[in-house]
Amino acid sequence: MTFYANNALIIDQTSRETFFANVSIFGSSSSYLFVEDGSPLEGTVSGYTSGGYNPSGAFPNDNTIDKFPFATNANATDVGDLTVARRASASQSSSISGYNSGSYPITNIIDKFPFATNANATDVGDLTVDRFGSAGQSSIISGYTSGGMPPSFTSTNVIDKFPFASNANATDVGDLTVDRYYLAGQSSTVSGYTSGGFGAPTNVIDKFPFASDGNATDVGDLTQARQAAQVNKIKS
Repeated sequence: MTFYANNALIIDQTSRETFFANVSIFGSSSSYLFVEDGSPLEGTVSGYTSGGYNPSGAFPNDNTIDKFPFATNANATDVGDLTVARRASASQSSSISGYNSGSYPITNIIDKFPFATNANATDVGDLTVDRFGSAGQSSIISGYTSGGMPPSFTSTNVIDKFPFASNANATDVGDLTVDRYYLAGQSSTVSGYTSGGFGAPTNVIDKFPFASDGNATDVGDLTQARQAAQVNKIKS
């Protein structure tokens, strides 16, 4: 079978190699994953909200995984549970699974749940540092957890990386330029970003590469110092 890709990001699901091309590819439809226009891997069917703080509940930390559709305006439904009730965790997404890493109460757990079916999360690995208030980033093949507050209650600059292709612990692959927690995380197809945060309140925008392991660099500033900001992702 032939697949035609017009200025697309193409991922070989076997080798995990990625490339941009206007090409025809011969092979099984299960061998390649296509992302139109080189956009980051974002869901096209549903959004998910996992964990959080529920002051009205019997236990204030929540383990609920909610799912809501993109095609229509509708309420979310409870489709599963995290392995640990928690808040202030980081989130990552592969093309087929959602991830939840770290949290308060302070933990190093990496949870994974499927997009194809409604199901509970499973514990698939550990971060290198127990922490909460981290930022999450996602490349095509890996999830990243950056910054956060460890048990010492002194904010950290550690950038952790864990694979999507297998269940495994994270490895420490670099440092942010500023120790901080309650920071925002963003992802392009080639880089991870963190912005804002609290250690002392900061407006720093950091950038680190996906292609190689390395420290972040300071590439700009927000219009004002802030913490616990929200992230909105678009295809453009």
